[in-house]
Amino acid sequence: MELELQQVSVDAYETGGDITLTQDESAETIVPDYCPDMARVIVTEGTVFLHSQELREGRAEVTGSVQVNILYTPDGESGVRALELTLPFSAESDNRALSDCEEVTAEVTPELLEARMLNPRKVLTRCRLSTRLTGYRKKPLCLTTDVVAGDDCRLEKRRERRKIVLLTRMLRREFQFSDSFTLPSGRPGAVELLSVDVTPNVTETKIIGNKLICKGVFTLSLLYLTEENACASQTAELPFSQIMDVEDVPEDAPVSVRVTLNGADVQLDGGDPEGREIGVTLYLDALAAVRRELELDLLRDLYSTAWETRYDAVPLTMTESWERQTCRQPVRELLETGTAADEILSLRVLCGPVSASAEEGRTILRTPVAIRALYCDEGGVTLLAERRTEVRCETDLPDGCQVTAQAEVSEEPRGAIGERGVEVRFAVDFRMEAVRLTRSLCVTAAELDTDAPKDTTDAPSLILRRMGPDETAWDMAKACNSTVAAILDANRIAEEAELPRDSMILIPRKRGGQGLKG
Repeated sequence: MELELQQVSVDAYETGGDITLTQDESAETIVPDYCPDMARVIVTEGTVFLHSQELREGRAEVTGSVQVNILYTPDGESGVRALELTLPFSAESDNRALSDCEEVTAEVTPELLEARMLNPRKVLTRCRLSTRLTGYRKKPLCLTTDVVAGDDCRLEKRRERRKIVLLTRMLRREFQFSDSFTLPSGRPGAVELLSVDVTPNVTETKIIGNKLICKGVFTLSLLYLTEENACASQTAELPFSQIMDVEDVPEDAPVSVRVTLNGADVQLDGGDPEGREIGVTLYLDALAAVRRELELDLLRDLYSTAWETRYDAVPLTMTESWERQTCRQPVRELLETGTAADEILSLRVLCGPVSASAEEGRTILRTPVAIRALYCDEGGVTLLAERRTEVRCETDLPDGCQVTAQAEVSEEPRGAIGERGVEVRFAVDFRMEAVRLTRSLCVTAAELDTDAPKDTTDAPSLILRRMGPDETAWDMAKACNSTVAAILDANRIAEEAELPRDSMILIPRKRGGQGLKG
């Protein structure tokens, strides 16, 4: 007789693949006529813009560009000049890597970016990109919560209450952000922007009704030329907010939002003669991951004390918990300079991909960091001091969590000139998502063999034995054709946890069945 199982099915996403592609891009660029000849390349920096992220029949296609900014010393002139160029790129996975996926995220990181003069009017730029692709596929989670059976079946069932977290929605929206800011009165005005760095930071997400509200801050770091042909820097924070439509989502649902730059246009306001007004237009892509927390009973095991029982069970991997954390790690580093520094022009800290490892029961996060200080020596020559190091962060996350994280410097670095060079102080924010997985058996089908009652005619009605080191009351009851309730009652114990492991336990056996009623 096949038993009737009570089952639930919940729509959810699962990770369908995680691959990394590496590629090299290079270009030879002629210095435009309006720019002076190059005498020396000072530093090369770049910003990655993602233009598209698409899935076609399991193949991921990502296109974008690296906005390269080369700061150089002009030949026969003082000061610093900037040469901007664009390196387009595309990355594509094979058609099997992300099969059946409906959504993909891409994280593109420049592992190498350098420019070399070929002659005063030509420069060679090389870039090595690492593209990490993560696919997501829809896969409903099907669970058996209970079984329906009459008293004559004498069915014992093991159900466990489980808390699970499911990724149920992925929402993507492109948007444009426009704003402006004014250089402080204590700073000189700008005649030309030399470099711009934009860092998005989501600070708050919440659901109100059928709207997802996302708030954050764009941090802009500018290096510019003044009217006196000197370099100056300024950092500004521009708050932003976005609203996305959601349906049938509880207001307390856990949500994470990731914002990616698709393009940026930062310019001096031509109508401002003092060069203090800066116009900002950003093109962005927001991907929201909406989760749902559930508490369900899971049918893990069953047996009948009267009839032979057959059942199928499959192992399920479920997310037991999901949480977000931000861990700040203060850093102080010395950038040694070949000559005495007279003035710091700008400071920049670049964080690479984050890796996670387990050490002594704790989760350790690491990120490679490049620290750059643009400074002038006592003779007014612009130079670069650079140091690469690793920043390590110990978290309170226990071993066994799956952690994904990003590292960024959300506040302006501070620098001081010393005898040996430039001392830089900053803090790295590790923004992490931690997932704890649990595995459990779940019954998927069950039946009683009503033609085969259990033969307990010659079996003793009572058994006296010790509990094994890894055995539970359920295991003993099932092995001895008894029930947990009968064992507790026979030993005059109220709770399973009170069963002794170092002494004998009395187990009353149930007699087999003679036929089902009805």
